[in-house]
Amino acid sequence: MSNSILVVGGGFAGLTAAIEAAELGHDVYIVEKTPYLGGRVAQLNKYFPKLCPPSCGLEIQFQRIRKNPRIKFFTMAEVTGLSGTKGDYTVTVKVKPRRVVAHNVDLTLLASGLEGTVDNEFDFGLSRRKAVYKSMPFAYPNRFVFDPAALSLADTARVAANKYLLPEEPEKEISLSVGAIVVATGWKPYDVTRLTNLGAGSVKNCISNMQMERLAAASGPTGGRIVRPSDGCRPKSIAFVQCAGSRDQNHLNYCSYICCMASLKQTQYVVEQCPDARVSIFYIDLRTPGRYVNVLDKVKACPNVQMVKGKVADVRQGENNTVVLTVEDAVRGEKMTLTYDMVVLATGMQPSLADDKLPLPLPLDEEGFVMGGEEAGIFAAGCARMPLDVMRTAQSGTAAALKAVQTVKGR
Repeated sequence: MSNSILVVGGGFAGLTAAIEAAELGHDVYIVEKTPYLGGRVAQLNKYFPKLCPPSCGLEIQFQRIRKNPRIKFFTMAEVTGLSGTKGDYTVTVKVKPRRVVAHNVDLTLLASGLEGTVDNEFDFGLSRRKAVYKSMPFAYPNRFVFDPAALSLADTARVAANKYLLPEEPEKEISLSVGAIVVATGWKPYDVTRLTNLGAGSVKNCISNMQMERLAAASGPTGGRIVRPSDGCRPKSIAFVQCAGSRDQNHLNYCSYICCMASLKQTQYVVEQCPDARVSIFYIDLRTPGRYVNVLDKVKACPNVQMVKGKVADVRQGENNTVVLTVEDAVRGEKMTLTYDMVVLATGMQPSLADDKLPLPLPLDEEGFVMGGEEAGIFAAGCARMPLDVMRTAQSGTAAALKAVQTVKGR
């Protein structure tokens, strides 16, 4: 029997599970496929219930990891193989090269002098990044990444002699012996380009709710200013389209739980920054669980906010980069054509495992959520199980950690 525990995924659920298990005296390995820990929470401007910036909660988690020698983590890493049985697993992990030296070196000056850029995946394509980069100011680990694919021809000579870059660093493969596994692979925003009738990917100034979070974030592409991507101007009117792809048999056949709350939160961003802007929220049902009904009441009280119960049938390009919506008002029984400066699609949460399969005996439902695996000593946490907010994600991480600890203790 191995006393060690593997956590697959370094988002909020995975970090919580790892810390809880380590503080109970177990060695824990975190495997995270991106260059940094923090997951989707790190990309938010603020999160419920306290509307804190992500650095607030994540910095606490990072400090606990720094101080606990029982936790080891591997970023840019993926599980590629599993052998053994419950209590005695051997896990194979592939680790991609970061291509920078192991100690923390400030490469900001080098990065600023590079010319080549590629779309910044952390900002969902709203910005460009250099070949040497960090995704966020509070990134953990506090190390840059070198991506040679982003270099321009002129950059090649500039980086060739830099002693802190390791362009030839090879990929590694490691083996870990663990007794139980926590799967905290999280979620990804539903691919908006599939929502062709809602203008996603083709209509300028029609963005997703996660792109809105990046616009509002101080570390985002605009320094926290909510502006139209097409021209950088403040929008005078914004529409939020709820259930964009959710509760739809052709896309996500379920409610993603947090989309209504996300739009209400983002409406407050707009009201704070652009108090004269006109905001419309088009919804099928507005779901504000428990005490969050207070947020709905607060938004309803804003004089420039309008709630419209009705389905948006079509989103298309208007003149001067405006966005034109065709909407059915379900209460008044009217079909309307309305024009806005910007539209935000409340796209749903799709489990990462819908596309990125793991080599684990892990039963999934038709949507990609984990439906079992506990008999094999494998426990799902966070949005790998179901759509959850940050608070409930942390709770599920704790629950999964306790189950994993019981497994390795032979209970």
